[in-house]
Amino acid sequence: MVATILNEGISARSTAASLEARVVRYADLVPCLNAFVDTRTPGSDAKENFTIIGPGVSENPEQHIHIAEPHGFNIGGARQPPGCTNSQHSHDTAEVFVVHSGKWRFDFGENGDDAQVAAGPGDVVSFPTHAFRGFRNVGDGPGFLWSVLGGDDPGRVTWAPAVFELAREYGLVLLENGSLVDTAKGQRPPEGIAPMPVTSRDAIARLRVMKDADVDEVLARAPADPIPGETLVIGPGGVLPATEGFTLSRVVMTAGFESDTTSPSLPEVAFAQHGAVVVRTDDGDVTLNSGDTITVPRGLPRSYASDGDATLIVVRGT
Repeated sequence: MVATILNEGISARSTAASLEARVVRYADLVPCLNAFVDTRTPGSDAKENFTIIGPGVSENPEQHIHIAEPHGFNIGGARQPPGCTNSQHSHDTAEVFVVHSGKWRFDFGENGDDAQVAAGPGDVVSFPTHAFRGFRNVGDGPGFLWSVLGGDDPGRVTWAPAVFELAREYGLVLLENGSLVDTAKGQRPPEGIAPMPVTSRDAIARLRVMKDADVDEVLARAPADPIPGETLVIGPGGVLPATEGFTLSRVVMTAGFESDTTSPSLPEVAFAQHGAVVVRTDDGDVTLNSGDTITVPRGLPRSYASDGDATLIVVRGT
């Protein structure tokens, strides 16, 4: 595991150089091509997974971690070419996607046929815990999803039974400790560690069954006629139900817009979903270009500004 580790609670007298160290540029993202047990399954074998902040939920210990500092939530990403699918799975904590680029279809249920949600750039999709979901790039070009997972340790992924069956056909075995063994490369499970049991029918029966009528609970569309300012998308009183451990807001900007100056006392991560955004501080500025992510030092007064149209996604710990 490769990681850049930053000290928690950097002092308010940060420098511009240290601010840049807290930015993960889209162009610098390091993908993992075999992060999960389904990565050799035809139709899922071309996806790229990213761990941007925190340990994430990768089943591959070689997954690159850009910033390992604990935040109480994890930031990651998935980039997929047209037609590529992320297989049906469930999480123990919240999972939220912000569509950065591409056209996507999110499928619910063990076989992905209980309910479906279509989403495009700027849309936010918030999945309930303990419900099977998967997603597919249904556009004509590559697409990127920026993601938030609840908790410093979001737990292991629960896969649909078919995922295990297909993985074995292509040489991948998931172990009960959550790690992968590649039998196609001659690897064997360590002594005393058994394969992960295939998800039982009883376990599946305990998962939530989503319906098309639930779309208002999971999808917040990008505004058709955006008004400059900040809107709470996920959190108490927000567009979508609150999650445990973090809130998510959308900040719409036009030329000359600048937010109020505040000093975050809890973890704060900002993602430039669209356009360029300047993070202004007493010790210097740093510019986020589309697709870039920053973790803001706690206690450092900051504001967000733009010289043109831009959309910023801000995740705050609770």
